Amino acid sequence: MEIALIASDKKKELMAQLCIAYCGILSKHNLCATGITGKYISDATGLKIERLLNGKQGGEEQILSRISYDEIDALICFRDHNKDGLKEIDTNLIRLCDIHNVPLATNIATAEILIRSIDRGDLDWREIVNPSSRFNREKKK
Repeated sequence: MEIALIASDKKKELMAQLCIAYCGILSKHNLCATGITGKYISDATGLKIERLLNGKQGGEEQILSRISYDEIDALICFRDHNKDGLKEIDTNLIRLCDIHNVPLATNIATAEILIRSIDRGDLDWREIVNPSSRFNREKKK
């Protein structure tokens, strides 16, 4: 599974704690994150994470693009909602997840449910949808 992680500055510690708690499960999957979030999590957990651009420099847009191409199977996105409401990027993120049937966790409770369901195999159907999945790479051979 391809799991994307985004956390605003005030939520990076929460994201790191989630990744520490579920390190055993997350280590079995491919992780990508916006730049600083990826470094923060990697330093805290030792997990291998593909670091994209920083969020403000286009990292969130990179994740949006991957969602559009069905290259992301699940997204965990912790945002600081004390700022000026939803930004355009947040609205697009939710819309694209809805269009492409990508599970989106925006709080710790949903993130835990999502990670546990991935571990149980509840989202294995995503392997068929994702063009870069192991299922589709082996199918082409």
